[in-house]
Amino acid sequence: MPAAADSPRVHIPPPFFYVAAIGGGAVLQRVAPLPIGGGPWRLVAALVLIAAFGALLTASFTSFWTRRTTVLPNRPATALVIAGPYRFTRNPMYVAMALLTAGAGLWLNSWWVLVLLAPAIVTIDRVVIAREEAYLRRRFGADYDAYVRRVRRWL
Repeated sequence: MPAAADSPRVHIPPPFFYVAAIGGGAVLQRVAPLPIGGGPWRLVAALVLIAAFGALLTASFTSFWTRRTTVLPNRPATALVIAGPYRFTRNPMYVAMALLTAGAGLWLNSWWVLVLLAPAIVTIDRVVIAREEAYLRRRFGADYDAYVRRVRRWL
């Protein structure tokens, strides 16, 4: 297979798993409510998590844009991104989406969203990230291996 056609082959967009947790949690909340409670502090915490999502996702996209490579996991990477938030976590976009999902759960006052966040994270970790890491190891070899030794997968 030509190198240009190589990619992580992640065909389901990763945000889908987080959106499914939020949507599924909202539906379950209507059917069998599990409120979190906490009054105004819950809403403040939700806004903090959503703001952290925005900041982390923006910084992640900027790092990709600066290196002129794609954020789409079904396209070939042209550069290994290790700057910006990638200095601290190999998966800041997935951490950001988890923050958004947790913030949505708090905003919706639903434990269901938080419960469904767990299988979303496991799926991202075991299916999406596993494919991406295998691809990046093939594509960037020793440079990627050195990066993996320095930086954790999630946090």
